[in-house]
This record gives sequence, C-alpha cells and structure tokens, in this order.
Amino acid sequence: MGRSRADHRLRWLLSSSAMSNLGDGVGKVAFPLLATTLTRDPVLIAGLAAVQFLPWLLFAVVAGALVDRVDRRRAMVVANSARAVVGGAVAVVVASGAVSIWLVYVAALLIGTAETVADSAANALIPAVVGGDDLEGANSKLQACEIVGQTFLGGPVGSTAFALFATFPFLLNSAGFAIAAAVLLGLGGSYRPKQAEPTRFRSDLADGLRWLRRSPLMLRLLAVAGLLSLLSELAQAQLVLYALDDLRLSDATFGLFAFVGGLGGLAGAALAPKLVRRSSRRAVLVGGVLCCALGFGGMGLTRQPVVAAGLFGLFAAAVVAVNVVLATARHTLVPGELLGRVLGVWRTVVWGVIPVGALLGGLLTELLGSAGRTFAASGAGLLAVTGYAAVSLRRSPIDDKTASSRPVLPLDQ
Repeated sequence: MGRSRADHRLRWLLSSSAMSNLGDGVGKVAFPLLATTLTRDPVLIAGLAAVQFLPWLLFAVVAGALVDRVDRRRAMVVANSARAVVGGAVAVVVASGAVSIWLVYVAALLIGTAETVADSAANALIPAVVGGDDLEGANSKLQACEIVGQTFLGGPVGSTAFALFATFPFLLNSAGFAIAAAVLLGLGGSYRPKQAEPTRFRSDLADGLRWLRRSPLMLRLLAVAGLLSLLSELAQAQLVLYALDDLRLSDATFGLFAFVGGLGGLAGAALAPKLVRRSSRRAVLVGGVLCCALGFGGMGLTRQPVVAAGLFGLFAAAVVAVNVVLATARHTLVPGELLGRVLGVWRTVVWGVIPVGALLGGLLTELLGSAGRTFAASGAGLLAVTGYAAVSLRRSPIDDKTASSRPVLPLDQ
C-alpha cells in the first residue's frame, strides 16, 4: 500500500472516529443530566452508569466475532447509523415531554451495544488502513481522537447544550454519529476479513479465547493490561473525593484538575510513537506502567494541588502511551482474520475489571480513612505490576516488527 494512499485512508478513519467520539462525549454527559431531571434516586443514577458500561461485558466477544465475519467499514457505518437513530429518537421524546428514566436506560443500552461494534471495527481496521508501516502513529492518533472528542469537546459541549435546552445535546449526539457514518463512505475498498473456510458463528465466539490461550506473550500482555486497569480504577473511582477532601479543591477547580489529565493524555499519545522509535515497545510499556505507579503513588503522598495535578497528568500520559503500545502489539501479533474476536475477549477482561476496581477502591477508602491513602495503595500495586511486566516480557518478541500476522488488506489492493 502506497504511503500517500495509506495516509488518505487513515484520514477518513480518524475523521469518522473524531465525530463518533464527539457524539459519545456529548451523550455521556447528556444522559446522566437528563436522568437527574427525572429522579434523584442515587441507585437509579448509578444504575445508568452501569447500563452504559454493561454492553462491553455482555457483547464485546459477540461484537468481535461479528466484525471478523463482515466488512469492517460497513459494520462501522451501520453501528454509527443505529446510534444516530437512537439519539434522534431520544431528542424527539425529550422534546415531547414523554421521557422516563426507563426509556433513558433503554436508549443508553442500545447506544452502548452499537458502540461495541463500532469501536471494535475501528480498532480492527487500523492495520488494514495503514499496513505495518506506522501502527504506533495510527494508534496514537486514534487515542488522541478519543481524548479530544470525549474529554475536551464532548463533555463541555454536552453540558452547555443541555443547559440551553434539554433536547439540544441529543440532536448533537445524533448528528455526530450520522456524520461519522457518512464520512466512512469516503474510505474506499472492501475490508471483509478473508476466512479459509466458512465457520459457524458459535465456534467463532470461542476462537479468540482459544488463540489467546495458545499465545503466552499475548496472555502476559493481557495480564499486564488487566492488572493496570484494575489497580488504576482503585484510585480513579476516588478522584472526586481526593480532589475535594484531600486537596480541598472547589467544584469549579476540580474541572481544571481533570483538564490537566486530558492534557497529559494528549501528550502521551503524541510522545508514544517517538519513544518507541528511540527505544523499544517493551521499554515504553514497562516505563509507562512505572510512571503510572509514580503518578498515583505520588498523589497519595502530597496535598499540594499543583503537584498533584502534575502527577495526575503524568499518569494520564503514561497510561495512554501504554495503551498505544498494547494496541500496536495486538495489531502486530494477532492474525488479521482473528483480530476482532481477540479484541472482544481482551476488552471483556480489561474493561470487565473496571467496576470491580471501582468497588474495591470505595471499600479501601472507607477502610483506610481517606482517598489519598487509596491512591498510595494503587501506586504500590502498580509498582508490583511494573516488576511483573519487566520480568515476564524480558525475552518477548513484542518488538519484532516482522511478526505481523497477515493484517487484512482491502480487497482492491
């Protein structure tokens, strides 16, 4: 694939991703705000957050198997179109005054289910769009689209639009997904994975797990990713309490504190490819987990807001850099025709431990007496993960750029 043509395809994919992430960011703020106008029951409000996350636990593996059987570009178009329809329907219902908390639940569940297909297909498309030439660069740009769309633009736009009138953010939510689907029409070629022979969908569901079980390296990487997710969430779920109680920040200042994390994430996305070129994927992965440990551990030991914000930015930069390396490793090591299924298993594990980590973090804060001590405990745990990563990946082929397992190429090549 020519460099200019690969860049052209990547621009279409990233443009679509930027719009869908903007729609996601608007929706993730607008749905909870809408829920608070319908009920003040904390259980129902918390339930909405669980419903938004639930599809990844229930359908990630199914979505992965699906995108390994169909054209991945078309899967994204259909999934984003479905999200646009649901968002538009919510806007109509809100405008009519007929909305209920249960309708909000159903809409969030439908949009989240379609998201599992759209996001899985987008990640599986990366090696087909850029080949093996610049996987780190492509993955870092995809991460940047997510950070900008959901953190910097989606949240503020969603809350401001809701303050103007309640229907507005859902119109924007629908428009973002519709534009994301339309942009993909410019991505030429067919992106259906090649299968050696027809298989049953039921057997496809287990293929990703079977492949992972036969790949010791990917299992070790999955262990690192799962432990990082679990131990990070111990602290991240307590971030608001840490900022308000330990640092004595105001509600308005907390927004600025969180903004620093977004800046750190962008820095990590920009630096990851350069760091890999100058050192190695293994070094960036191990060093990134170490920086995560130092960031959260340091936050647990300081009560200075400026220092804490800097350490939070360090954590955000490091975790994004680690995610870039892990995504590139998946693209390099997993056969193209299995990428969706392996990604489904991966996300079921890595994202499945997030609510567990959040619950344990709350219990730990109650036990230790402060959120700051939970951050210190998280940092100590992440130091142990750093040691595991350094030892288990010491002689691994994670940096073998020739190990790409036949990424799926457009059929018109």
